[in-house]
Amino acid sequence: MKYVGAHVSASGGVENAPVNANAIGAKAFALFTKNQRQWFSNPLTLASIKAFRQNCEKYDYKPFQILPHDSYLINLGHPEKESLEKSRASFLDEMQRCEQLGLDRLNFHPGSHLMAITEEECLTRIAESINIVLDKTKGVTAVIENTAGQGTNMGHKFEQLRFMIDKVEDKSRVGVCIDTCHAFTSGYDIKSREGYIETFRQFEKVIGLGYLKGMHLNDSKKELATRVDRHDSIGKGFLGEDIFRSLMNDPRFDNMPLILETPEESLWEQEIKSLYSLVDKK
Repeated sequence: MKYVGAHVSASGGVENAPVNANAIGAKAFALFTKNQRQWFSNPLTLASIKAFRQNCEKYDYKPFQILPHDSYLINLGHPEKESLEKSRASFLDEMQRCEQLGLDRLNFHPGSHLMAITEEECLTRIAESINIVLDKTKGVTAVIENTAGQGTNMGHKFEQLRFMIDKVEDKSRVGVCIDTCHAFTSGYDIKSREGYIETFRQFEKVIGLGYLKGMHLNDSKKELATRVDRHDSIGKGFLGEDIFRSLMNDPRFDNMPLILETPEESLWEQEIKSLYSLVDKK
């Protein structure tokens, strides 16, 4: 079964996220467990944690249908010690918030070398950061998101994702989230049928589908291999609708959160309906 949703607002408290997801007909959702543009926020209150869990139960959202996202400030591969330690502390806080909420995964952008260290050194630091945080938490999987490769961002090649996974000690608590816009603009031609087949053949060969813990469904404002991260509404960008028809009919992507991060929040309800309408009737 496909679980499609969107990255909904948690404004006013995390307990509002499942309410907002249900309001748009989402069968999955993403959220920030704190302000994504701040390093640290006030701890979650017991009342907020309880209300979140109750609302998830009320609207039938289980942990595997929820893909929280960490702060955009975090860079787990930062070349400078002080900034690296700050990122690691903030990431630990995010993982602990997921623990408190009963969530089983946390999606994050891996990090950037900022032209100060080599790509391999950066990837190694990211893996070390994951190991440090996994050692201090339990039950939550660190889900590495593929990037568009904009600037000095790492994680835009499957081989880079595999390199990090190989250096993570607890393989049972590391995974990958594939963003369709990022995959396309980083150079994977998922738009054509042949390219779609080849991309996921490569994914299975290099990483393994067992590591896939969720997807971000986004069209792209930029062309193939431009390495620019600009999301577009479904069917309105360079990817078009066919790729999403393929995804919605591909059983490999069942039973995981498929999350819209498209730019027009007002279209999310219709986009969710449209994606489900692409499923072939048997």
